[in-house]
Amino acid sequence: MPVLRAVSPSAEPAPCRIVVCRDCCCGTPKVTGVDHAQQTARLAEQAPVRIAACLGVCEHANVIVVQPSAAARSAGARPVWLGLVNDSDATEDIAAWVRAGGPGVAPCPEILDLYVFTPPRKAR
Repeated sequence: MPVLRAVSPSAEPAPCRIVVCRDCCCGTPKVTGVDHAQQTARLAEQAPVRIAACLGVCEHANVIVVQPSAAARSAGARPVWLGLVNDSDATEDIAAWVRAGGPGVAPCPEILDLYVFTPPRKAR
């Protein structure tokens, strides 16, 4: 079970939440050209962020999971797993989607379809 620690957002909490993998591959020098701390901080400006130990999908590093709000989840929305989030444009696209409400509230921007993947059952 991953160990999670919360990073407080600087703005009012959005109705959805974000989980950012930061362990053996994600958030390390193995993934080059990414300011991992800045990526996490930018996302935390939009919604509560939890830092997770390895989510078990290292081949998709950096992994970010956008979780729907409780109301959206009750209406059928599910978490969206995004992999290979290794540039600031992708981070900005995620931040904008989360600001708009995230899964079940706002449609996922088409550009993020490039990053969406279904994790193996074990990683869920």
